[in-house]
Formats: sequence, C-alpha cells, structure tokens
Amino acid sequence: MRTPLDAQEIQFKCHAMKSFPGPSPAFLKREVSDRFEAGTNSTLITNATILTGKGNDTHTFHGDLYLDKGIIKAIGALSHLNFANMANLSVMNANEGWVTAGLVDLHTHLGLMSAPFTAGASDFNSKNGPILPFLRDIDGFNTHDEAFQLAIAGGVTSVQVLSGSENNIGGQAVVVKLRRTSEGSASSMLVQPNGTTDDSTQWRYLQQSCGETPSEYGNRPDTIWALRSAYAEARDILKAQDDYCSKVEVGLSDTLGPFPENLRLEMLVDVLRGKVKVTSQCQGVVDIDALVRLTNEFEFSIASLQHASEAWLVPELLNRTWGGAPSVALFATNHRYNVNSYRGSEFAPRVLADAGIPVVMKSAHPVINSRYLIQEAQQAHHYGLPPHLALASITSVPAAALGLDHRIGSLHERADADIVLWDSNPLQMGATPTHVWIDGQLQIPLPPRSDRTGPIQIGVGKEGEHWTEFPPVPNWDAERKQAIEFEGLPPLTPQKHGKVVFTNVREVWNGRLHQVRRPGSNVVNVAVENGEIICIGVCPEDAVGADAYVDLNGGAIVPGMMTFGSPLGLEEIRSEPSTGDGAPFDAFREKVPRILDDPGAILSAMDALMFGTRNALMAYRSGVTTGTVSLKRPINTFEGGGTNVIAGISTTFSTGASHAMEKGAIIQIFTALHVTIHKPHPFSKQRQVSVSSQIAGLRRLLYGWEDQATETGKWFKRAAEGVVPLVIDVASADIMATLLILKAEVENRLGSRMRMVFSGAAEAHILAKEIRDASVSVVLDIKPTVGTWDDRRSLPGPPLSNYTTLSALVKEGVKVGLKCQEAQDAHRLRFDLAWAMLASNGLMDETEAYALVSTNLQDILGVTTEGRGDLVAYAGGSVYQTSSKVAAVISGERGRVDVFVV
Repeated sequence: MRTPLDAQEIQFKCHAMKSFPGPSPAFLKREVSDRFEAGTNSTLITNATILTGKGNDTHTFHGDLYLDKGIIKAIGALSHLNFANMANLSVMNANEGWVTAGLVDLHTHLGLMSAPFTAGASDFNSKNGPILPFLRDIDGFNTHDEAFQLAIAGGVTSVQVLSGSENNIGGQAVVVKLRRTSEGSASSMLVQPNGTTDDSTQWRYLQQSCGETPSEYGNRPDTIWALRSAYAEARDILKAQDDYCSKVEVGLSDTLGPFPENLRLEMLVDVLRGKVKVTSQCQGVVDIDALVRLTNEFEFSIASLQHASEAWLVPELLNRTWGGAPSVALFATNHRYNVNSYRGSEFAPRVLADAGIPVVMKSAHPVINSRYLIQEAQQAHHYGLPPHLALASITSVPAAALGLDHRIGSLHERADADIVLWDSNPLQMGATPTHVWIDGQLQIPLPPRSDRTGPIQIGVGKEGEHWTEFPPVPNWDAERKQAIEFEGLPPLTPQKHGKVVFTNVREVWNGRLHQVRRPGSNVVNVAVENGEIICIGVCPEDAVGADAYVDLNGGAIVPGMMTFGSPLGLEEIRSEPSTGDGAPFDAFREKVPRILDDPGAILSAMDALMFGTRNALMAYRSGVTTGTVSLKRPINTFEGGGTNVIAGISTTFSTGASHAMEKGAIIQIFTALHVTIHKPHPFSKQRQVSVSSQIAGLRRLLYGWEDQATETGKWFKRAAEGVVPLVIDVASADIMATLLILKAEVENRLGSRMRMVFSGAAEAHILAKEIRDASVSVVLDIKPTVGTWDDRRSLPGPPLSNYTTLSALVKEGVKVGLKCQEAQDAHRLRFDLAWAMLASNGLMDETEAYALVSTNLQDILGVTTEGRGDLVAYAGGSVYQTSSKVAAVISGERGRVDVFVV
C-alpha cells in the first residue's frame, strides 16, 4: 500500500505535539549566544556590588562579571582568572556600584504605539472582531520607536509587547530586546530569534482580555462566551489531532485524510497543549472569577494577570486557577482610572506577596513610560513590598512568567549578558543607570555621534553612603490592615483637632520656604493651636491641654504642595463620564448654544468642582494640600480626543475640604485663563482645528475684538492687560515662538504687560533665552516623555543628556513650576519631584526644587494664600526621604490640624 507523500511531515507534527517548551539540555553549556553579533568586545566588570536575583534571592556580594559572546561567562571573585593579555576586552571598574540584571517589563505597547505617536505607526487594537489569536504583533512592530532608547535609559532591556485590550483575544504577543541590531529587523530583536538552536521548543505568547475593556464586542457575558466558544472549538481540534496521531503511531497513516488543523485557531490549540504563556487583562473580581472558571473548564494556565486591580482582594481565588496562581502584574500607585481599578491599592503588592502570589510591577507603556519601570518597584517598596521582592518584580519574576528565566532577569553563568550598573542602590528614588549592556553590547553611555558633545554627568548629588543602601520605608501595617478591611476603599477622613503638640521634630519651614528650625542633632516640640504654630522648642506650658500628641520621629514640618494640570477635583473616575463634569462646549469645533450668550463658551472650573474624591483625599494625605484645575478636556493617549482651544477659567481649592461651602475650601475662585494650542492629535476621532486657526482666534481675542460685555471678551481683555495669567497649553517650540511674537504684538498694541505662561512646554529649552527675556513662565510635566510629534525634541536628562528641559530652563533663569497629567498622579508628587531634582545634576537644591510645586507654582498662577497656607507634618524624615510619611496637615485657613494614622 502506497505511503502518503506527506507522511514524514505528519509524523513530525505528531512528534512536535508532544514536545514542551523550555531550554534544551545543551543550553547551559552554550558558549555563544544566538543573539551575539560579531565584533562585540568581551567585557569585564570589576569591583561591583552584585545582586544576582536568582530565585528572588536576597543575596548580594562584592565581585566581578565577565561577559563574552553575548552571555555571562563568569561571576564572582574572578581574580584567579588571567585577563591580562586578552584581546578585545573592555574593563569597567564599577567602584562598588550596584549591578543588576537588565529590567524586564512584562506589559508594554512599545513598537505598536510608537513614539512620536502618529496615525500611520499605530498597530494597537484591531477592529476585525473579538477573537483574533491568529494576528501576530511582530507583523506590526516598528523598530524606529523613539521610546526604545528612553526605556534602556531606565535600565529596561527586555519587554513583552502586547496588542491592545479591546479584543477578547488580541493576538500573539512578542518578547523583544530593545537594542537596535545590525540587521535592523523586528525579527532580529526577538529574545529568542527564529531558528535558534539554544532552545528545543520556544514558548509562544498570547494576549487576551475580559471585563469592561473589550466592550466594543459586547458585555461581560458576551466576552466570556466568545472565549468559551473559541476554546471549545480549539479543544475539538486538539482531540481530532490526538486521535489522528494515535492512528499514525499504529501505522494507519495511509488510511487517513489531511491532518486536522485550523490556521485561525492553531494558537489556542497550543494554549491547551501548555505551550503558550497566556497574558490576560482582567481587573475586577467578577472578571478574575470568570477567567479562573474558564481555565478550569478547558485546563489551561495563565502566566500573568495584567492590571488586575482587585486581585489583591481575592488571593485564594487566584490559587484556584488551573495550573496554579498566575503572576499578578500591577501599577504601584496608578489606580482609579476606571471602575475596575477604583479599589486598586498601593498596598496590593505587599498583600499579594504575603499570600505567596508572584508580584510583577509593569508600565503598560505608554500609560507609564517604560523608562520609569524602576520607579514602580521603588514605590511598591515604599508601601511595604520587601526590597528583594520589589527588585524581583521587575527582573526575575516577569522573566519566569515569560518562561525565559534561564536567559534573562537574573545574573548567573550562561545567562544573557543584559546588565545594568546603577549610580545608587536601584531602590533609591532617582536611581539612574550609568551603564547598560544588552547581549554584551554597551547601550548606555550612548556611543559617540556627531550631534553629541562631551560626557554626560550621572549621579550628581548622590555622594553620601546612604545612597548605596536599601532605603528605609515607613510602617504601613495599620493602613494596610484597614485597606483590606474595607476592600480597597478605607475611609480617608482624618482626625480633626484644634490643639496639637508635635514631638521629636527635626526641621520646620514656613510658608515661603524659609527654614525656621534647621535640621540638627537635637529635636524639638512644635505646638499648634487653631492651625497656627504658637511655639517651637520645649513648650511645656503649651503641651497642657493638647487634643493630641503626634511623634514625628525626627520628621519635618513643611508647606503643603500644590498640584496643577490634572482633572483633580473635576472627576471621581477618569473613564466613567457619570462621575465627572462632562465635555464642555468648544467654540472652535461646534456651535455654542444661544443660552450661554458667549461666543467662546468660557466656563469656570469653580462650577464643576467636586470635593471628597478619593484622588483628592489621597493627594491631601500625601502632602498635596492645594489644587488648581481648569476645564481643559483631557486627551486620551490611546484614543485621542481633543482639548478645548478655550479651556475656561481655573480655580484653586483645598484638596482636603469636604464641600465648597466649608471655610477654606475655595482658595481662589478665579485663578487664570486657559487656552490650548496644539497640532492635531494622531488618534483623535474629532474634527481637528489647524494651528493657524487657533492662533488667529487667540490673536483676535487678545486684540479686544470681542464684545467685552461677554465672558469671552471680558476675560481675554483681562489676560491681555495682565490682570490674570494667560496659561497656554503648548508643547512645540515652533508654536511657542509664534506665541512669543504674538505676546509682543499685543503688548505693543495695548501698552500692557501680559502674564503669559506656557504649560507642558516639552520643547521650551530650545527657546529658553527668548522665554526668559519675554518674562514668560513655564509649567512643565513633572515626568518628561516622548508622546506626540509636538514634544519629540524634549530633553530626557541623564543618562541620555546632561540637561532635562527643566534644568535647561532653570539654568537660563526662567521661572518654572511642575504639573502632573492625571488626577491619580497627584499623591506621588513628592517622589516625582525627587526624580526631577536629582536629574538636574545639582542645578537645584532641595528648597529650590520644592518651590517648583509650591511657591513658584503659586506665583506663576497668581495664587495667594495670604500667609495662611497649609503646613504638612512628615513623620520619620523629610519630604524627600522614603522613610517618611504624612502624619498631619496644619491648616491655618480652616483653623485646625488634620491628623492621620502614623
């Protein structure tokens, strides 16, 4: 009987079905990496403090690393080896600096949503249906994403690239290394290149989603049914294949038809065979529960649960996942952006770790720029995650979730040569790589190029010995216990007192950032009555009859911080319209209703203020006591949307007030007039207004051509005359130059002096001298990134440039403040401020940096507290120390002290 022509191929397929992913027996004996590029020097790193990270190990030691042909050849005390006469060897003395494995970001959209964002370079969400396991992200991966270099500058060397979450199954993810290869292709960036001989069978990767995110294709039951239906069909294919191969094994090949397979579902068949690392984005408990049931019905495991905001509430449920609990990938503090993340908590990493669940910190770039992945680990550590688990959460744990921990995520012989040398302990705020190697190739410092001049300074201001140590952190046991008790929504109302004595105080600042009591070896008491400091010192007579005594344990009393730029106070949940003000009318895009009787539809943020939102109260408990907010319509990074050209009148309020009629709740009813001038957003679905049209409209309004009996005419007249600041949200240097020319024209025409402010201003450094000479102030985003084309030329700072946009402006004498973008960002303001200060390479001291979020910002926006601004008491250290936390807010305006759990 004649053998079918494809018998050999069928036998190979049947054999391959039984193979399982993982390193081949020869992997640990390899001498050359499959990613090695000829001509790469060997590298010897000596005198290093090495954190191996293997198996979440806390072990550190002083020693050396030898990198050769793309792998780690030796690690430890290597003085017995003879390197003296070795050719093509680069030697780096680490000077006892910290060395870790390259960071692994388990959730990014790098290469699919490429910087700068353009409509033609975004292959994010497919609109072709809910179940798309046949799509491959590698087919849309853009190797020219400018965010790669930023990520490497943060120590990130390997990332998982995921499609969007609007599909129930979005497609096949990829794991890449971020260095540019000599070949220049997407395929050559894969951690495991095609055709590798190092691994017997490679893992594959799948992205799927559940919950409210893939709502375009139905509700929650629709989502789970779509998944069940697809997996049921895949299970039928799997059974048919197994039956087919059973017959092949007994010699019945010649009686069989074609091999049973379906190209559209072959990925799901491999999921059921255990050959795929499945990433599932499920945030709420209801979604996680449905997913767990699905895994048990079809017997497949989940490698990582992404976002998973409520996972920390149900660790026992996670353990019921088929095959064991997945790694849970979280943001450290980025919560409350949708309903499912509303119960997210900064204590979640610690709670999950205590329950034995593997914890991963991730960026979801560009939600958080992948460059700041290390900060996610730092903040998780601050809120209680032990240091070895915090570092493991961005190295060995995500590597294990990818099935690649034999190659990346830890330091051991025969691992890939992805290494980071830090300027300080990596869990210290502001820690920056001085050197990054990927596959043994040096990526940081940047290689010489004609447009780069001189060496880049890194580590200025980190000379003290404490920078080399794991930072101490506060005790959060009480807060964590309460968060668990209230299922993520603990009460945030403080204890209110009239008279409080603070003991063991080391330093005191007044409202204009003058130190009343300098740090020293001795501590003092500070007595406060009705929101006013009445004594600094022993104060025995003032201690009698106090409502409360608060031990600051060597802490500090400083002015409260101010936040600006986000919708704080205008919304409860970013993506839930029913919890906010809604979209204001935009006179540049739509007809303004006659009932408003105002051509520009100018509105006041005062009329939309919401008090007692969780984001505002969290900010208050974190030392951010004041907020200024305008009605600027926020841009959604992923979907676009447009900001209003005329964004109305901002207002300034107390983040800790209960309602608008409470004394001290409204600090300034009318603060500034806001407009927005930007190029069209690449992802916007709305009609876009040209820059020239926006400038023409602004010129007309500032020239006074609008009837001053209208709100539009009145407020633009005040702005033109300098009565109120004109805050212009702008990023492009070209547009800023046009605005500076317009300012001069208006001032010459009216004989006035405008108080123009550039907000955002990513490219402001290009015009630093001109901005200074025009007496224009600037409010910068506190964490610079590359987003749209308008801000592509921003200065990233060390280790990519000596200056940030901030430090370049400060050097030229421009008055600068800092802002944040999202309401949930405000409560981590002091940590972002520490990064900005340290990235300035010593151009700012602590007081000058603190002014960026207090007195400078008040002066720029024209906010006055008449000497009765809030003071914040920190226990356990200063505002910049990770050992401290807010113990109380002293409010002179409201005549009380709000005390928190300490």
